Amino acid sequence: MLNCFVPEPQGLTRLDPAPAVVPEHCLWVDLVEPTLDEEKSVEQFLAIEVPTREEMKEIEASNRLYEEDGALYMTATVVTKIDTERPESSAITFILVRNKLITNRYADPLPFRRYIAYAERHPSVCASATTVLAGLLETIIERIADVLERVGNDLDELSAGVFAPPRRKKTVTRDLRAVMERIGRAGDLTSKARESLVTLGRLLTFVQQSSSVSLPPDLRSRFKTLTRDVQALSDHASFVSNKLSFMLEATLGLINIEQNSIIKIFSVAAVVFLPPTLIASIYGMNFEHMPELKWMVGYPFALVLMVVSAILPYWYFKRRGWL
Repeated sequence: MLNCFVPEPQGLTRLDPAPAVVPEHCLWVDLVEPTLDEEKSVEQFLAIEVPTREEMKEIEASNRLYEEDGALYMTATVVTKIDTERPESSAITFILVRNKLITNRYADPLPFRRYIAYAERHPSVCASATTVLAGLLETIIERIADVLERVGNDLDELSAGVFAPPRRKKTVTRDLRAVMERIGRAGDLTSKARESLVTLGRLLTFVQQSSSVSLPPDLRSRFKTLTRDVQALSDHASFVSNKLSFMLEATLGLINIEQNSIIKIFSVAAVVFLPPTLIASIYGMNFEHMPELKWMVGYPFALVLMVVSAILPYWYFKRRGWL
């Protein structure tokens, strides 16, 4: 799908229906899962080459950030589907050429929808292609900040449940397998957010150092602020990642403790029932001379002896603090 956005007095306006040929006054061309014809239309309009989906997945800096014929090609990884159980990382390419912005993407992340809705009512945020780029990057960074805040809140909730006193623990926190699953999902989301922050940091540095893009002082200051925000969020993501590692190790330790407690119960039970079993085995033997067989209270005596032999080990373990 090819979306053309043009600046209007009231804000950014999407051309509907999408034109077959990109108009000259178009400021932002947004390619969403484009067809081959749509890619060729943009390439002919701006005399550039739009990277393919396979080229966008390359991780080398030379393939993600480069300049060619006066156009800046920048590919960043953006975390998408955050509100689902399986978040994904999607590569999005930004192309700056002759005061026009082209975005090529195969996902529909929330920051794009938010920025479009905001730019439709605020003309100041879409005065130029670099201004649109800065607005998109700001919205993406804000979304990543929301992701890290959500993971942090989830970790606080898990920590309060796992390390709470036993009498205050809720039933749901006793399922340590569910806790580990939540930690795993949070770790996966954090790693995707960190990956996105790394690519965005490189992209921001590349834009500011490029000689092909003329940035006014206010916009250059805006990009520097975004760079500092990315660095701060990267540090916070590292903190969250360390906390996730601590929570994972603590949960595994609690699982080992519970397993040891279960094994201890079985061991104590075996020791407690071992003497009665021994006594029962003795009286189950067919000896010729066994006085208790002719004794009137022999059977009750054997039962009492079994009970006493079971209570004594339990009392001893309890006194020593082993139970």
